[in-house]
Amino acid sequence: MQCLNKRFAANAVIALALVLGTGVSQAEVIRLSEPVAVDVHSETFGVPLSAVEQGAATLSLAEVVARADELAGRELVVTTRVAQVCQKKGCFFVAQEGAAAVRVSFKDYGFFVPTDIAGRTVTLIGELVHKRRNAAEAAHLQEDAGADSESLRAGDVYEIVASSVRVPRS
Repeated sequence: MQCLNKRFAANAVIALALVLGTGVSQAEVIRLSEPVAVDVHSETFGVPLSAVEQGAATLSLAEVVARADELAGRELVVTTRVAQVCQKKGCFFVAQEGAAAVRVSFKDYGFFVPTDIAGRTVTLIGELVHKRRNAAEAAHLQEDAGADSESLRAGDVYEIVASSVRVPRS
């Protein structure tokens, strides 16, 4: 019996060291959607990124923001860095490139991204939409993101409603 207790204690110490050593426990990462496509380099959430695979022109987020009035209502292929992710369930993220920042939500609330993708550069297909966000919505988004962000402010804003997001593996 004493041997079993020592083995259990040793395994518990190893498990604790693994969790503390990485700084992130598996319980902290939320993945509510399964990818629709997986390869050696990436996972795709939503629908497959067919437009990218057919050679559609990819825009930077800075270009999208600079041409927002012209591009509103159009489906776009965008490559951008993820600055923040909704930490409650991955239901949106803030895309940022330099001073340009835009909230990205998901079409029909139909899929989510993993909550640990901040800092990665993703490719997405989505429609740029203009909307008016009230103060209560802004406060809710900032709480879910776990941070204050200019792109989550109240007022007239542009957002991207994505139908597909390709996330590189870490």
